[in-house]
Amino acid sequence: MTITRHEQNKVFSKVVEANGFVITSGITADDNSLDVQGQTKQTLDEIDRLLALCGTDKSKAVSAMIWVTDIRHRDAMNEVWFEWTGGQNMPVRACVEAALADPKLLVEIQVTATK
Repeated sequence: MTITRHEQNKVFSKVVEANGFVITSGITADDNSLDVQGQTKQTLDEIDRLLALCGTDKSKAVSAMIWVTDIRHRDAMNEVWFEWTGGQNMPVRACVEAALADPKLLVEIQVTATK
């Protein structure tokens, strides 16, 4: 099995390809001054970029893990999520409340897709 790691730093790879799967790290927005919808959009745009880098796209997503700092942000985040998915090819998903590394971050999303 070949494993390809992309955009590595000292702590993690942003995305890894292995055995026909593409797994992103937990992705967050670059601009943490945005509201939860703005951060979700930026995060999903970055996930689109990473999936494309590996030759796949969101239509092949099989799993998503979403962390929000306040579960009351879930509905606002879901509005952007539904725009992103178009209500099609929905992966399995969990959404939980959690403290994130930077208190200004409101959402973090990790996606696993097939090639």
